[in-house]
Amino acid sequence: MPKDSFDSDVIVIGAGPGGYVAAIRAAQLGATVTVVEKEYLGGTCLNWGCIPSKALIASTEAYQNVLHADKMGVKIDGKVSIDFDAIVKRKEKVVTTLRGGVGMLFKKNKINHVEGFAKFVDKNTISVEKDGKKTKLRAKNFILAMGSSVIYLPVPGLEGGQKEGVWTSDDAVNPPFVPKKMLILGGGAVGVEFSYVFNGLGADVTLVEMMPTVIPMMDEDLGKELGKQLKKQGVGVKVGASLDKCEKTKNGWKCHVTTGGKTEVIEVDVVLLGVGRKANTDGMALDKIGVKLHRRGVEIVDDSLKTHVGNIYAIGDVTGRIQLAHVASAEGVRVATNIVKGEAKQMDYKAVPNCVYTVPEVASVGLSESEAKSQGYEVVTGRFDFRGLGKAMATGHIDGFVKVVCEKKYGEVLGLHMVGAHVTDMIPEGVAAINLEATIESMIDMIHAHPTMAEAILEAFEDAHGMAIHK
Repeated sequence: MPKDSFDSDVIVIGAGPGGYVAAIRAAQLGATVTVVEKEYLGGTCLNWGCIPSKALIASTEAYQNVLHADKMGVKIDGKVSIDFDAIVKRKEKVVTTLRGGVGMLFKKNKINHVEGFAKFVDKNTISVEKDGKKTKLRAKNFILAMGSSVIYLPVPGLEGGQKEGVWTSDDAVNPPFVPKKMLILGGGAVGVEFSYVFNGLGADVTLVEMMPTVIPMMDEDLGKELGKQLKKQGVGVKVGASLDKCEKTKNGWKCHVTTGGKTEVIEVDVVLLGVGRKANTDGMALDKIGVKLHRRGVEIVDDSLKTHVGNIYAIGDVTGRIQLAHVASAEGVRVATNIVKGEAKQMDYKAVPNCVYTVPEVASVGLSESEAKSQGYEVVTGRFDFRGLGKAMATGHIDGFVKVVCEKKYGEVLGLHMVGAHVTDMIPEGVAAINLEATIESMIDMIHAHPTMAEAILEAFEDAHGMAIHK
């Protein structure tokens, strides 16, 4: 092959929610595209993250709904139990079906799928290795979408990688059993979601988070409310706490946890490490071709997501910035469009929704109250509890609230924060409001259908205006 000839216009390395979306968009725009993936189509999100964990959450919620059906006037005769093998099999079917769907989309869009591990030879050439066989591929442009993987935190007693009875999130979506007792380290999205699942399936769960509230990346009021709801469900929530060390026992682990200066020993069967990920860049020779790396991943020049090598871009977790599947997908669309159309448009991260799929759910977009104040805004907030809604009362979903954060002088919407049933499906209203620079007045002029949970958003904006009708 002549040196200036190419196999593809674009080679995408990684087939997660960033990579496969970027590949499809580039193909739709007329580019010839190859995707190199060392493992499964769909990446972490589809195979070990978003999708399997939500399948487990759905099964847990169904079980809990049956257990408490008497509250809705439904009497269950006989014993209610879980079929754990069936739960896991259902989860696997969901994953494999969606994985197959990605493959079908590749065929539909005439995308060349190559299995193997990619290593750069030069800025236009990679060597792909599979089962000891190496193949060279050349392209005009590359999109790095390798994602991230779990790491083992250096907790004293747990050093040295995988140990019996120590799980990561990868293990937790493929659990061999439901532990009798487990400790989950980290109160972010991963930690609280698995706390809900394993507590709901019958485990005695202790959740340890070093910050003052769980989900510390979100508005403080959301963390306080979710912590309260998890405690009501039976999770032992310990915030402002640290896991100092672990000692192996015959049947599990002795965990030394310090909260407020007081240390206690908690014995568990399983320790789940719910924090810590690293960018998948090892062994790819990126530095040798001029792609710069930083501590968290690939360094990009600006929000066009171009690296220091002009024909190579990076998206998603591998950049070490915002590690959310939908952000990776949006970045993939942007980069693919820039490459094929010869543009240099920047990503806009002003309105990135963040969701947590516990029961109740949590959703947030824009600035929290504390962030808005720290950025110099004079802030006005509004809040409405779901228990004030007809739909919430009728369906039994009265827990939680909606909180809005606005700039006081002009009423510009800065943030929308919710905890409650179905809030992850309601958050796009906040994304649209922030993107369109909506004001309190424009939001309260919107007619919301009745009865719906979304009426709480209207009431929260009316509360910020000082005129909530049902509060």
